[in-house]
Amino acid sequence: MNIVLWVVAALVAAGFLFSGAFKLARPHDKYVAAQPWAADAPRWAPTAIGVLEVLGAIGVILPAAIGVAPVLVPLAATGLALVMVGAVLMHLRRHELPALVPSGVLLILALVVAWGRSGPYAF
Repeated sequence: MNIVLWVVAALVAAGFLFSGAFKLARPHDKYVAAQPWAADAPRWAPTAIGVLEVLGAIGVILPAAIGVAPVLVPLAATGLALVMVGAVLMHLRRHELPALVPSGVLLILALVVAWGRSGPYAF
């Protein structure tokens, strides 16, 4: 199960690193053109979410990989799950049903890491 959790954590990290970097790398106007939800959000929201996603992606891998403060792994995974709860709720409110799939998958994967690393398979 430890290997499965490492693989799931790697998938979570990759997904959130890509998503966060996309939010941070694009100018606001180009990001809004690619992601219509951002037009209804405050201008700072995509950047703030991008920072949280990149930090969370680092947090689900790095502490355990280097053996320093591995208790941060389930905390980072929980934080990413909360970000995805917000994403799912926002997509539901906007009736963006196809966007629920990636958000829901990342939510479930983050919850699996949070559960596994805070409970039965903690470091």
